[in-house]
Amino acid sequence: MRPTTLDEGDVVLFDMDGVILDGWGTDDAVHARALDDVLDERDVRVTGDLRRSLETHEYDEEFRAACEEIGVDSAEFFRGREERSAKRAVARLAAGTRRLCSDVDALGELAERVPVGLVSNNYHPTVEFVVDHFRLDAFSFVRGRELGPEGFRRRKPDPHYLNEALAALDASGGLYVGDRATDMIAAERAGLDGVFLRRDHNAAIDPDADPAFEVESLRALVDIVEPDASTGETTRPDGGPTDRTRAE
Repeated sequence: MRPTTLDEGDVVLFDMDGVILDGWGTDDAVHARALDDVLDERDVRVTGDLRRSLETHEYDEEFRAACEEIGVDSAEFFRGREERSAKRAVARLAAGTRRLCSDVDALGELAERVPVGLVSNNYHPTVEFVVDHFRLDAFSFVRGRELGPEGFRRRKPDPHYLNEALAALDASGGLYVGDRATDMIAAERAGLDGVFLRRDHNAAIDPDADPAFEVESLRALVDIVEPDASTGETTRPDGGPTDRTRAE
């Protein structure tokens, strides 16, 4: 695998679910119970196709039509359901239902060479909890998506949150490490080189994109990220411990 030299101002950004945290994503049961929470608050009972339309993670015409049928504002209802999904997901994580991937120890060495950040489609409160709970201090920037319809629209492959990370870190380029085609597309749109991470859950998936690199472990990133040859130093601007930029 060919190494790459990151220039001054470059960063390495990571997806979370399936890359840093094991598992494809939040269990569907979390969203189903979150829907029960918001329905119970409104003393509404739904079944069958109507419930399935309200349970979908998509903020689409089907969801909005179902909200109209039960007489609730779709944007408010969607945000309320996501707030409860985030709280339930955090509670499950606190109970130990998911663990870090075994190769996250590579983050520390990478962070000595270049600033690293976390950018996920998962809810921002959930992403922040993961970073704090597991003490992932290597990350200079942490961002999950906003709750509600606007955050839903800004999910990858939209590069919105990747661009936000680049701006917050005063970065001009670098790498984005993900395990889905949407990660690779978002990386390209943000002007980053995509790194497709192969794990058991996506071993047979064709990313339907052209990543700059494909790796089977985060530890392989240590081998492909080199210091800036023009200076003989790493691209890490301060050379010291990370002060995390928190997204609001």
